[in-house]
Amino acid sequence: MTDVIAQTLAAIRLEVADEVETIALGRRVSKFVNPSLVITLQGDLGAGKTTLSRGILLGLGHTGNVKSPTYALVEPYELELGSVYHFDLYRMVDAEELEYMGFADYLSDAALCLIEWPERGEGFLPLADVNISIEQSGEGRCVTLKAQSEAGVELVQKLERSGGSFAV
Repeated sequence: MTDVIAQTLAAIRLEVADEVETIALGRRVSKFVNPSLVITLQGDLGAGKTTLSRGILLGLGHTGNVKSPTYALVEPYELELGSVYHFDLYRMVDAEELEYMGFADYLSDAALCLIEWPERGEGFLPLADVNISIEQSGEGRCVTLKAQSEAGVELVQKLERSGGSFAV
């Protein structure tokens, strides 16, 4: 992938007003994921990372509760798409903990990985296909999706073409 593609076609930004819209965005993103993506989610506490992850999982067909894996570090889901692993690295003290928990095993070609607080795993995490940043914006949130691989560019472009106002 050329730097031109990564810099000019690989990011979208939108506003979500509340939890309902955040879940709806997650459902929309789920239509374009494939089983081997790594998606990271960044934002302050309470920004909506788990809510967006919940929307993705619901969109992929999960029917139960989606709990934050803050204490367990990872919640696995077996869905029609295949294995989906939802990580929350907030409580991790040292990035080396990922090695001890066998993190590399989760990154198989058949697994979608959603990783909250990726900065806590810096140095041990692979480059994400898509990084999602969520920031407070008035009463709502500003969500930015940035592709960091060819697969990420494909997801972002499909999401953008699916409608809505996504100017960056």
